Amino acid sequence: MTKSVKWEWEITSKTSWFVNFKELYFYKDLLLSQTRKDFLGAYQQTLLGPLWVLIQPLLTVGIFVIVFNNILGVKTDGYPPMLFNMIGVTLWTLFSDIFTNTSRTFTQNAAVFNKVYFPRVIVALSALLLQLLLFGVQLLLLGSVFTYYALTNQVTFHASTLPLALVAVVITSGIAFGAGLIFSVLTAKYRDLTSLTQLVIRLLMFVTPVFFTLSVVPQKVNWVVMLNPLSSMFELFRAAFTGTYHGTLNAITFSVLFMTIIVTAGVLLFNKMGDKLLDVL
Repeated sequence: MTKSVKWEWEITSKTSWFVNFKELYFYKDLLLSQTRKDFLGAYQQTLLGPLWVLIQPLLTVGIFVIVFNNILGVKTDGYPPMLFNMIGVTLWTLFSDIFTNTSRTFTQNAAVFNKVYFPRVIVALSALLLQLLLFGVQLLLLGSVFTYYALTNQVTFHASTLPLALVAVVITSGIAFGAGLIFSVLTAKYRDLTSLTQLVIRLLMFVTPVFFTLSVVPQKVNWVVMLNPLSSMFELFRAAFTGTYHGTLNAITFSVLFMTIIVTAGVLLFNKMGDKLLDVL
């Protein structure tokens, strides 16, 4: 007599476009352990360890101040150059790190994927979670610098605009995550794209208001910067601290729509192509 067994889920050769949230919830502990593993892997055998989370943005800001403000004379709307650049660098680091780490999901975990089954998106989500945690630390540093300038009456505190920072972080993270998922599939199949994406990320920074504001962009090339969905988010993030927004409501709407489309496309493509890529890794 055969006893029927009711499985909680079944692993088959078929792939789906959609996320199995029930299965994803079952692997929630793996998500946390993978995030911890990524964190330890990033800073083990380093002399300064997690202090690099703060040192890297500080060094970047220092170089930006010297090159863009002191040498090239880029205006900062009257705000202290260090604070002005730190606002842009903090959000740019979040975008860049989420995109870069997510886009390496298949190329850096091929050996594990070929041996053990678990939802591949767990690795991408752990990269997103870790970068958000590190961003929280860098945000504390930014808050400390802003508080110093506020207490010394060099800037004005705008409590009413601070929630704008959350909007900018969510939309920017979404764009980075969605684009990272898409490029994780593309770079797994076409390795040449790995070098190309690194170059594109570096160039993208120069058409994103990281070390400048939209107010200093010449009118005739302003449309180039506004085609970048990150532009309004960086202006919005800076406005959360300075109280001055140089973009438009339409630009914010464009960024929200772009984020929705790219996250949806990224998740669908990642789920459909994820297991098929194991044959070429």
